[in-house]
Amino acid sequence: MIRIISAFILAMASALCAAAGQELQLADGAPASHVVVPGDTLWGISGRFLKEPWRWPEIWRMNREQIRNPHRIYPGDVIVLERDPQGNPMLRLQSARLEPQVHAELIDQAIPAIPPNVIRPFLSAPLIVEAHALDHAPRIVATAVDRVFLGNGDLAYVADADPARLDWQIYRNGKPLHDPESGQILGYEAFYLGTARQVERGNPATFEMVTVTQEVGYGDRLLPTISPPLIAYVPHRPDFAVNGRVISVYGGVDVAGRGSIVSINRGSTDGIEIGHVLALERNRVVSGRDEQDGKATLAIPPQRIGLLFVFRIFDRISYGLVVQSEGTVDINDFARTP
Repeated sequence: MIRIISAFILAMASALCAAAGQELQLADGAPASHVVVPGDTLWGISGRFLKEPWRWPEIWRMNREQIRNPHRIYPGDVIVLERDPQGNPMLRLQSARLEPQVHAELIDQAIPAIPPNVIRPFLSAPLIVEAHALDHAPRIVATAVDRVFLGNGDLAYVADADPARLDWQIYRNGKPLHDPESGQILGYEAFYLGTARQVERGNPATFEMVTVTQEVGYGDRLLPTISPPLIAYVPHRPDFAVNGRVISVYGGVDVAGRGSIVSINRGSTDGIEIGHVLALERNRVVSGRDEQDGKATLAIPPQRIGLLFVFRIFDRISYGLVVQSEGTVDINDFARTP
């Protein structure tokens, strides 16, 4: 699944290595126009016109408000490539004029920036919870067949579940995420175990395990299922200096590579937005000699090791997809404005 996400936004990787403010470069053989068809995405369409498709907000001449609420484009619309008086390329939306047809098809869904289904699994799960947030959540207190672990279709009894909520997600308390700068606990990465449905109300209530991705057992906690939000994933560079750190690699491993999900110690309170693209860097030191020809340790310019596309934010933590990496991305590496 992560590889699928990468396929749609990996094209931003080489573009972000260039300095901000460079002229837009058209793709070789860029068409004069493109008729939108079902299955198109804003990302894919921009790749037809630009060598650097991550910069599509620029060729659309989008301001900050439009980045938050981008164009609504529908199958049948025509995208036209034009140039402004200074000769810079720009795209214009031209709605297609309907002609008499033998049959008609209702089109009520605008095309998305990227296919929403590929990121949805990472949106519906909370991932980050505040300290002790799961302590008072409904918990599994017994199983129907006295099993230690539950699988799909098994029944469990849950204490203190809201009788008005039918669909739930199952979690276990996860590891604390520390800020490497202050040492504070920024939150807890909840360990997602699967989904369950309340089939008989009561206290305890009877739940059926719907999808079990990890072993589920006594003491595991449940939270109501949330609907994935509809978000415009528009890649853009932060307009302020970001100097964050990688604090975890999703999945319980210590190093990340291209296609991995990582979290950083910067969130909405720090101005991070969904769609921000950050450079992953590693500070470096080398052994040298001082003026007295003695051994000395010298700091040299940071090494760019990858690029990060932010797709979900919390107050003090953000999650992003590593879309480019030179070697591995390690915990404590830096996430900075490219």
